[in-house]
Amino acid sequence: MGHVEWCRFVRVERLPRPGEIVHALDSWEEAAGGGAVAAAELARLEGESLFFTALGKDELGRRAASELRRLGIGVRAALRERPQRTAVVYVDGAGERTITVIGPKLAPKAEDDLPWEELDGADGAYFTGGDEAALRSLRRRTRVLVATARELPTLQRAGVELDVLVASGEDQGERHQPGDLDPPPRLVVSTAGALGGWAQPGGPFRAAHLPGPVEDAYGAGDSFAAALTYALAEGREPAEALAFASERGALALTRRGAYGEEVVSQG
Repeated sequence: MGHVEWCRFVRVERLPRPGEIVHALDSWEEAAGGGAVAAAELARLEGESLFFTALGKDELGRRAASELRRLGIGVRAALRERPQRTAVVYVDGAGERTITVIGPKLAPKAEDDLPWEELDGADGAYFTGGDEAALRSLRRRTRVLVATARELPTLQRAGVELDVLVASGEDQGERHQPGDLDPPPRLVVSTAGALGGWAQPGGPFRAAHLPGPVEDAYGAGDSFAAALTYALAEGREPAEALAFASERGALALTRRGAYGEEVVSQG
């Protein structure tokens, strides 16, 4: 459950300094965002996935739905009377991504006329956006619930017990401190890129070996979280699930853009 952004990727040798003009080495567009990336990763692992989201009632919203379905994602989208949220993603020579988002995040609400009953009895779900009521409903309907720390205010208001909170030791917007959530998550995983990360309880875990050269970092974190959700939903122990998620996150680093698929349109 979460959000979609229509992203324009721009590959540059390095980010421009203030007042500077740089030339793009490559550019393309595709439907992405944390929710979409996670849904695509789950579809890779399971053959299909369900994705509850909200989209703008415009051409980009329609294109996003079409592209996500092409990836094996069952899109369940509420339509909003506003433009689809977009983003510009710079990818530099080292593969690091820098993102500017344009417009408010569109995410599902419990009051939306969506087939919520399709979630009943789900083994696992990953939450990247939605209102508090939708999150509470997700908690009741699913066995394993994983959420991103990017949505900490929503998580605090909802007051549900998470099986896993995925945070980041490197991204200021994805950090978590003990006491931030009541009740506390059963497991907190804080990622640290090439250093691996830390699980509480559990301690440090290693990053996986890269299976190829780094293409770009976009979507690696959400691919990690989706794979962690999948492994825990299968019944794997946390240590094994973290190792599997680390492998999938490393694989995402070798893909171009959000999915490594044929892109929607070239710039």
